[in-house]
Amino acid sequence: MNGMTKSPNKYEVVKDTLVLILAGGRGSRLHELTDKRAKPALYFGGNRRIIDFALSNCINSGLNRIGVVTQYAAHSLLRHLQKGWSFLPQERGEFVDMLPARQQIDNSTWYRGTADAVYQNMAIIRNHYCPKYVLILAGDHIYKQDYSQMLLDHISSGAKCTVGCIEVSRKEASEFGVMAVDENLKVKSFIEKPKDPPAMIGKPDTSLASMGIYVFDADYLYDVLDREVNTPYTSHDFGKDILPKSLEEGVLYAHPFSRSCMGRNTEGEIYWRDVGTLDSFWQSNIDLVSENPQLDIYDKRWPIRGNPVQTYPSKFFYKNTNVKPVDNSLISGGCVITDASISNSVLFDHVKVKEGSSVDYSVILPEVTIGKNCVLKNCIIDRHSVIPDGTHIGVDPEEDRKRFRVSSTGKVILVTEAMLKKLSGTEVSSEKHLD
Repeated sequence: MNGMTKSPNKYEVVKDTLVLILAGGRGSRLHELTDKRAKPALYFGGNRRIIDFALSNCINSGLNRIGVVTQYAAHSLLRHLQKGWSFLPQERGEFVDMLPARQQIDNSTWYRGTADAVYQNMAIIRNHYCPKYVLILAGDHIYKQDYSQMLLDHISSGAKCTVGCIEVSRKEASEFGVMAVDENLKVKSFIEKPKDPPAMIGKPDTSLASMGIYVFDADYLYDVLDREVNTPYTSHDFGKDILPKSLEEGVLYAHPFSRSCMGRNTEGEIYWRDVGTLDSFWQSNIDLVSENPQLDIYDKRWPIRGNPVQTYPSKFFYKNTNVKPVDNSLISGGCVITDASISNSVLFDHVKVKEGSSVDYSVILPEVTIGKNCVLKNCIIDRHSVIPDGTHIGVDPEEDRKRFRVSSTGKVILVTEAMLKKLSGTEVSSEKHLD
């Protein structure tokens, strides 16, 4: 890399950095699972939410000046941030601030894209936070990363904009921004979601993809956003509009995720997941119950914090000796399991499973009640659902499609409280439960 002769001081760099987590997206490919909550607020891993990964990465990286930009269905996300992430000492200039869409340009303009979400908060960023560097993150991915390493690389390279990148298969790459870099990691080309993704040199089946993580020199960010807002036919998007400008101006560099990844699997491979579909959300949760999981949620060296619910211990009561008990599963606090078989599943807090039921390869969100003699296979059961006695889900595909949401692959069945109420002929009140 070209650039500075003197190595940047990590302490000074993180102190001069503001983090903006973009957490306003719905996650439409998750269908009814995000009807009441933004995707970053979705539950994950037994007692966390997806946004806890980005927030924990910040804290573990020493980055304690954080703004969370929200928009869609933000109530549960805001409550989670208030209850679980308000511990940073404001008197030391550390904070997790919430930046909801406030229609700051005029009375009809919400955030029109990722770049616009930052632009509409630019006066606050510039005049109140006064950072030297701005780190922009997506709030809806599962991974562990030391952002301070990315910041140090950004400064050492002489870049004004650095994009985090990851190697993906060419089949997957059409869902990402894809780039090519030189030997100094300077970006030479960038294409947003190409139909025919270009391959990496020497790796014909692999493309270099943007992770949606960006570091900007603050002054450059202000300038490029000011210019962008007056550009006709813009999408107000970092990938579609801002990165191509930085590329054209010769100030765009790449940061390989492998340099700062803090969560590798047992084979030493980097771990990063976009849990943006029912199948990927289900699979990423189910992966956690394996003997050697892809993601180590017990790693004390890089802990993933959250807002764990205060519960009584879980209770397992077996009077029928012929029932196969809990096997290879994650069970959170406050659950009551009575003569029921649980295998290869993730149960969040306050789940009740009654006599004679079996739960296999399923993700059960908080405060679900599963009645007697039920069979659940390959399910995602949304919060507050009550499964009637004798219900079979994941057994008859045709019947599942009539009653519930089946994933695009046909493998996973989503069940929500509203779906169950519709089957029983009653309506569910949107005000009855807080997510």
